[in-house]
Amino acid sequence: MKCINTTDAVGHVLCHDITRIVKDVVKDAAFRKGHIVTEEDIPILLSLGKDHLYVWEKDENTLHEDEAAQILYEVCKNDNMHPTPVKEGKIELVADCDGLFQVDIERLNAVNELDDIMIATRHTNTAVKKGDRLLGTRIIPLVIPREKMERVKETAGSTPLVSLTPFQTMKAGIVTTGNEVYHGRIKDTFTPVIIDKLASYGIGISGQLICDDDQEKITNAILKLKKDGANMILCTGGMSVDPDDQTPGAIKASGVRIVTYGAPVLPGAMLLLAYFEDGTPVLGLPGCVMYAKATAFDLVLPRIAAGVELTKKDFAHM
Repeated sequence: MKCINTTDAVGHVLCHDITRIVKDVVKDAAFRKGHIVTEEDIPILLSLGKDHLYVWEKDENTLHEDEAAQILYEVCKNDNMHPTPVKEGKIELVADCDGLFQVDIERLNAVNELDDIMIATRHTNTAVKKGDRLLGTRIIPLVIPREKMERVKETAGSTPLVSLTPFQTMKAGIVTTGNEVYHGRIKDTFTPVIIDKLASYGIGISGQLICDDDQEKITNAILKLKKDGANMILCTGGMSVDPDDQTPGAIKASGVRIVTYGAPVLPGAMLLLAYFEDGTPVLGLPGCVMYAKATAFDLVLPRIAAGVELTKKDFAHM
């Protein structure tokens, strides 16, 4: 590129977008890349603070920001998402469905550690809606050596950096535990909270069974809901360490594989996750899920809804 005075720019071709920003009104390109400057444009360019303009003389070893953004998009793109048109050197990816957004954090970090490279994403394991922006890509300078973008591709590898897994059609069975609810001493205020949380993922209720603090009854309730076709089973309450808290033992007795009893998350440290052999998840939900706005359950639910199995390591990383 070479720098010229704006007053001498008539007839030159702009090599980049020139942005106009008016607070609370507009942020957009006043002039697009490729525009041929006219005499009438000069006062406008000067009012935008452009006393000088760059004229870029392209060579085969240098890429423009728009071309670089395309490469960054290519290392990210995956199913169930589409790109926005390149604008001011930036391409964004947009969700085509409701689902679970995941990022390969280690590889993303490696790419972002390269000088002049920027890929900004939502957090991994985030629930997103159709139409949500997932990420944005661009380089920091206006132009960049082609060799550096080759390093980007090599660092990113052949697998996309991100994925979007659609939520599955599911039905949940609820086992409500506790003598206080079973005998009608108090109203069940836990189940309505669970129903609302599940509804945001399109998950309906296949059935609810209420049990007193009897381990065998809770186990039988889990097995009945499983037999009746529940795609996930949620046991509410009885997850602490009091003598009457029978839920963890009842879940284990149902023949599931326990992934974790406990999570390094507050609130929600007493959460339990297990799976039947066919992959049906069973969760023991601590009492905080009933009253806290967000708990460990809200970190787990998007992956459950997308049919993505969690591991002990997933919990450790929370």
